[in-house]
Amino acid sequence: MGTATIYEIAPDLFRLSIYVPDFDMQFNHFLVCDDEPLLFHAGLKGMFPTLREAVAKIIDPAKLRHIAWSHFESDEIGALNDWLQVAPQGQLVGKLVSVDDFSIRPARGMTPEDVLTTGKYRYRFYRSPHIPHGWDAGVLFEETRKTLFCSDLFHHFGNVEPVTTSDLIGPTRKAMQQLEQGPLAGYMPYTRQTEGVLRSLADLKPETLSVMHGSSYCGKCDGLLIDLAGVIKETFDQ
Repeated sequence: MGTATIYEIAPDLFRLSIYVPDFDMQFNHFLVCDDEPLLFHAGLKGMFPTLREAVAKIIDPAKLRHIAWSHFESDEIGALNDWLQVAPQGQLVGKLVSVDDFSIRPARGMTPEDVLTTGKYRYRFYRSPHIPHGWDAGVLFEETRKTLFCSDLFHHFGNVEPVTTSDLIGPTRKAMQQLEQGPLAGYMPYTRQTEGVLRSLADLKPETLSVMHGSSYCGKCDGLLIDLAGVIKETFDQ
């Protein structure tokens, strides 16, 4: 399924991106190099050979120790068991619902009180129900460099640059409006909790947004997260 473009968007943080022209969309996966390497997004099962080849250009895939995701969806964990077979010490982290029936090894559940330390980096998992979608959704936050692994939040189309310092709100609004015209209409529901959840993530003061579909962002991210709540409301609160 094509090739993966590798780009270090921040120290030790590699973006592995596969562009699918039929969807005009990038599928991005994030590898953090540390004493215990972590992969955020296992990816689609069909993308696994391409992703494994990309990871192998950075680390030995067998040394992967942690695999994390936001919510139960094929582009988040489709290739989960493939990674677990390649990495004998690999463990799943961050579950809010049991994936143990799906995975070949049990997952480690996390709450915001739990800290995963992989060497110099520290992670917490924050619940974000229905944001981006799915009641089981959550996001991973790395506290040392203040990176928010935000899954489908700020989703936008195109074979865009790996990282930007420009505003993401415009491309995100355009993508939401485009999706509302097709079978994925209503894919990100607006609820009474939406603004509060996004404000709580803004309070973390992230400095990097690792975006699953589209450019990642480097800079002050709290304002973007607050503005995103308004875009979701105007698009989906119908």
